[in-house]
Order: sequence, then structure tokens, then C-alpha cells
Amino acid sequence: MPPAPQLIQEQGFLPTAPPAAMDYLWSQGWRHFGCGFFRYNVTLSETGGLLHIQPLRIVLDEFTPSRSQRRVMRKNTDLTIESGPAVVDSAREAMFLRHRERFTHNIPDSLQVFLPEPNTATTPCECREIRLLDKDRLLAVSYLDCGAEAVSSLYAMFEPDAAPRSPGVLTLLEEIAFARRTGRRFLYPGYATLEPSHYDYKKAFSGLQTYDWETGSWIPCPRSSD
Repeated sequence: MPPAPQLIQEQGFLPTAPPAAMDYLWSQGWRHFGCGFFRYNVTLSETGGLLHIQPLRIVLDEFTPSRSQRRVMRKNTDLTIESGPAVVDSAREAMFLRHRERFTHNIPDSLQVFLPEPNTATTPCECREIRLLDKDRLLAVSYLDCGAEAVSSLYAMFEPDAAPRSPGVLTLLEEIAFARRTGRRFLYPGYATLEPSHYDYKKAFSGLQTYDWETGSWIPCPRSSD
């Protein structure tokens, strides 16, 4: 019988990290909430079963939107798309509280778990946001960390009644567009699992790789249907 895979459960604290350091940490499967960094290869499901973690990244030169992703872009041409430094305010906190009702497990208390104040846009690295607006109404916000050669999706949220627009897919497509415009090579969309989860939409993007915990290398990830 082959040996069981090594269990990885690591964490650390960095109050600030330069762009090249963020690139390196993402390339090794690390993520962060605020100044707390972590990486792990298994977690427990709501029912107590094991879930196997897949760090993901998109090779931007290899990405082409699928038919369904192009359809999402077409059906949202009436929205205004803006970007700028990351902001946490009362409107975004209220959206976060409504958005988190979609989940039943590992629910954060506040948006500030991911984006601590007062220096939200620079702690521990540069962080930007993508905003989707329907006239004056804020429908969705996604937060994007910036490194030297890569960017990483930190968190995305949307108003529950906007779900038919697929705002999570649209903001990720806009993050890809931003990363390409600014000359980055990779976008890290975060963790998914080998098992089905809320995050399977991340696996429907072309140019996708997953981190091999055994070898410490990035390998092609089978693309799921979308």
C-alpha cells in the first residue's frame, strides 16, 4: 500500500509583503486573510469527511473565455464596471452579511477578516477591487491582491438577487482582464477541492493549473464543464 500523503497545515504572520514575496508565496500554495498566511492540503466538510484542497492558477497567455463565459459578459453589458483601491465601508459590510447566507460552514464574521482596516488597500500588499453597478446600485465587489508577476483573488461577494447574472464569474473575468492589461503572467483564483463545492466555477476557466502538494510543482488541471 502506498504511503499516505503528507499532511500540510501551516500558518504564519506577515504585516507587509513586497510584490515579489507575494508571487513566491502564491507559487507555493499559500493564501492569506489579512496578515495571517496559511496553506493546507486537507480540510473537513460539513459532515466531517475529508476534502482535498486544490490551489489553482490561470496561465493568462493560455486563457480563452468559454461560450458560457462569453454569454455571461453579453448578458451584463448593461452594468457599469469600475475598479480602484480596495475599500471596506458600511455598504460593503452589509453586502457581505447578505452574501454569506449562501454558506453554512466556516462563515467569517466580517469582511475585515479578509481586509483589515485602516490600511485596507495596502495590508499586507496592494489590494484592488472590481465593482459591478446597476445604475447607482452596487451589485458585486471582488478583491484582488497584486504581486509583481501575478495577481490573486482574495474574496468576491454579490447581492443575492444578482445571482442570475453570474456575478462571481463576471468579476473573475474582469480580474483576468486587469491582470492582462498590467502585464501579469498568472492569476490565482484561490482554493477549490477535488470534491464538489461552491468553488467549482473556478475550474471552468481555461489555462488552469493546480499545485501538486507532493512535488511542489504546478501541473495542468482538468477543466470542468461550465
